[in-house]
Amino acid sequence: MTGAASRAPSPAGPNPIALKLGYAGLIPFVLGAALVWLVHPEVLHHVAYPLAGYAALVLSFLGGIHWGLAMRQSVPSPRLYAWGVMPSLVAWVGVVMPPYAGLVVLGAMLVVCYAVDRRVYPRQGAGAWLVLRFRLTAVGSLSCFLAAAGT
Repeated sequence: MTGAASRAPSPAGPNPIALKLGYAGLIPFVLGAALVWLVHPEVLHHVAYPLAGYAALVLSFLGGIHWGLAMRQSVPSPRLYAWGVMPSLVAWVGVVMPPYAGLVVLGAMLVVCYAVDRRVYPRQGAGAWLVLRFRLTAVGSLSCFLAAAGT
């Protein structure tokens, strides 16, 4: 999304605190997806909607990273700012939909965000984060898809 002039040096990768917090952030995804299958149907909405809300928050965070990357540049790419708002907008749509459909939208958007990040992060000197991003995306999106199937 940006040219070679805006490349930053590549960091060593996520520090241990970031790794722990990233993996801890999967707890609501996994727990929510499991509970969708375990709770009584009368209270299903008390599990499905919060899971959708959490996925939407994560998507907004992923978009915000692109704003942070742009803000590091002396001449930021407008594409980083433009893409940065897309996950939030799609997440909003996913949250207002019924969970059986909205969780699919949210899970798919997590995958789309990862696909975009695979192109953007290396150009921005953040390529070392892609292994963590893949793992978090795989579990988060799978949780959304499994929860959607259970609703």
